[in-house]
Amino acid sequence: MTKDKNILIRNIYYMLAYAFRHFRFNMFEQIDGERFEDMQDLFAEILIRSVSSQIKQGLFRTYIDQEGALTVIRGKIDLLKTHEVQRNKPMHAYCQYDELSFNNLYNQIVKTTLQGLLNCSNISSNRKDSIKHLLRYFVTIDCINFATVHWNQLVFDGNNKNYLFLVNVCRFVYEEKLMTTENGVHKMRSLSDERMERLFEKFVLEYYRRWHPETKPRAAQISWNIKNENSALGILPIMQTDVMLTIGDRTLIIDTKYYSQTLQNNFDKLKIHSNNLYQIYTYVTEQDKERTGRVDGMLLYAKTQEDIVPDNHVTKDIGNTLYFRTLDLNQDFHNISQQLDNIVNNMR
Repeated sequence: MTKDKNILIRNIYYMLAYAFRHFRFNMFEQIDGERFEDMQDLFAEILIRSVSSQIKQGLFRTYIDQEGALTVIRGKIDLLKTHEVQRNKPMHAYCQYDELSFNNLYNQIVKTTLQGLLNCSNISSNRKDSIKHLLRYFVTIDCINFATVHWNQLVFDGNNKNYLFLVNVCRFVYEEKLMTTENGVHKMRSLSDERMERLFEKFVLEYYRRWHPETKPRAAQISWNIKNENSALGILPIMQTDVMLTIGDRTLIIDTKYYSQTLQNNFDKLKIHSNNLYQIYTYVTEQDKERTGRVDGMLLYAKTQEDIVPDNHVTKDIGNTLYFRTLDLNQDFHNISQQLDNIVNNMR
């Protein structure tokens, strides 16, 4: 069972912040002092603080295609339409032009999410009042249908990099795949594991990029150790690691896993998912092409509610070690950081 639902909910914020490089640690402290009963309440507070900060900096504007009859020429003139317009408006020209506008997709996503949170019954009245205040700054911005948003095609650059965090929080709110409380029991909603696993994977990678750049953290691909390459190589699966760390001549490949049930029941015995073991074994074997024994692997599971979790290791005959570890998300985030730091310290 979850020890303290509020701790786990707050840690979702920290994972999001690292995953999308939103390193505002004063906000960490502010969020840490709050208590949340459900995910919607957390996301409402995150968006209130983040949107308030963005409003102070200025909402993002982009050039929007516009056209219409104008008394002052802008952009390109459409001669055919100008001829038609001048029948009723002699001093007008029909122009096609670009105009800086707040009414772009990024702000539309934020406004639609804020508007949707107002309809959540489990968000406090104080937070709803704050949301209503923020929406005054979005009067000229349209709401959209989230089903039409192509999330993976959104571009973030120097002009709107702060929206990377904002938009991804909005995406989590929209998909509603995080958690739910039913009959007082805090548990995962169906179909949420895949979404949470991607967040957990990105969080671990970005944590090491932030605090342990000396390990050269990356999500690297491993090439197959095959001598005679031929056309069959093209049908082999791509070996894409979640996290790869290197210190000197030592390499650690981490494969992150997030399941509502970490271990599988096999004839009344709890065992690691066999596919997970085969995968990390293959990664280590193929990466250690010279058979030095200096490449290790780790299955890093996120603990949510289970009492029995993986915490062991095995060593191959040439020295490669396969670790099975669990990162407990039901604890203070400082302790989570220490667990991640210890993984690096044990490589030295």
